[in-house]
Amino acid sequence: MRFAALRAPWYKGYLAGGSLMMGADHVEHAITYFVMWQLFHSPVLAGFAVISHWLPQLLFAIPFGALADRFDCRRLIQLGAACFMLASAGWAVLIATGTLQPWHCVILLVLHGLAGTFWGPADQLMLYDIVGPADLPSAVRLMATGLNLGMLVGPAIGAALLFTVGPAWGMAINVLLYLPFVGYLLVVPYDGHSRAGDRPAAARIRDVLGVLREVPAHPPILAVMVLQACAGLFIGSAVVTLLPEFGELLGLDESGFAYGMLLIAMATGAVAGGIGLEAIGRVRVSVRLATTATVVFATALVIFALSRSFALSLVALVIAGTANLVSSSTSQAVVQLEAPADRRGRFIGAFAMASNGSRVGAGILVAALGAWLGVTWAIGIDAALLLAAATALLLVVLARRRRMELAAAGRVEPSEPEAIGES
Repeated sequence: MRFAALRAPWYKGYLAGGSLMMGADHVEHAITYFVMWQLFHSPVLAGFAVISHWLPQLLFAIPFGALADRFDCRRLIQLGAACFMLASAGWAVLIATGTLQPWHCVILLVLHGLAGTFWGPADQLMLYDIVGPADLPSAVRLMATGLNLGMLVGPAIGAALLFTVGPAWGMAINVLLYLPFVGYLLVVPYDGHSRAGDRPAAARIRDVLGVLREVPAHPPILAVMVLQACAGLFIGSAVVTLLPEFGELLGLDESGFAYGMLLIAMATGAVAGGIGLEAIGRVRVSVRLATTATVVFATALVIFALSRSFALSLVALVIAGTANLVSSSTSQAVVQLEAPADRRGRFIGAFAMASNGSRVGAGILVAALGAWLGVTWAIGIDAALLLAAATALLLVVLARRRRMELAAAGRVEPSEPEAIGES
């Protein structure tokens, strides 16, 4: 079924609201990063902006997932949106009054990072509740596409506000962009738990952390967590931050148009890939699909790192964006479908901790390699490491599937000598 999730009555509005919320998130990035650099010219503050965005995922994704298991997910998302709005309003007031200081920036950046972490698990439980397990892969894929569309459009809106009404009014207007989704959640009849039966008991800290001990009992979840942790650690969001230096290596013109094309290439590929997959129809969710897509993603980035052709670089980034969307959305769907119903939020939180929290290390790794060997080698080596890890994981997945097929056919386990000889 093409665009299967759109059949669910409340999903279209939820998709539109979530995409708008992500757009507002990136409007804030576009304006605040510019203001911080103009006022303080601090590389340390710029680095903290990246860390503050991902570190809360590493520290709090599982506890927030436990909250999503226990409470009304609509209210949790609204609380996350309130934190986003409070951060935007704080930026607006401090910029307008000329009182913004670095320590203000630190507090607002941390608040913004916590809001994103708070929203994530509850959002995924809402998707499951609204569309059900059969259409969940379509829902996750379309939401990922919508979020990438927000990432694509948000910076453009932020730049337009920045250079028309100014940063203070721009941030004030940005507060309003969250309101439609907050209002929509007041009327949505799903709370994230209507398909799950009884809600779990309140979680203690040791029970929440215990989900990490449960993960190995669910091999598909373990596989995609390892896969996305590698993607986050080796690549993360480092490519986008290094594009200006790649632009110089490619000899781009000074108008900024060519650089802008590179900047939006991955998001464009993700949006096009998501829409294309939905147009094809139902795509079977599997660990193999997620792993294969990661192999393509890493290969495209190796080509990008080595390329000195603008056209080839652009194509490589578009392919990388498409493959990354397939990998991340498929992995997310695997976790949702395989997780125990009463602890789905915790497992989603554990997945977010692995996939997003690991991005804290990506900045350090890429910065160290970039300072030592240059940006080309930094991205090339990291992409090659991801390619090796994804390929190894793919071989393990294929071998496991082969063993399962042999077992299902009633043949001898492949670990025995005659079975090894036949394979």
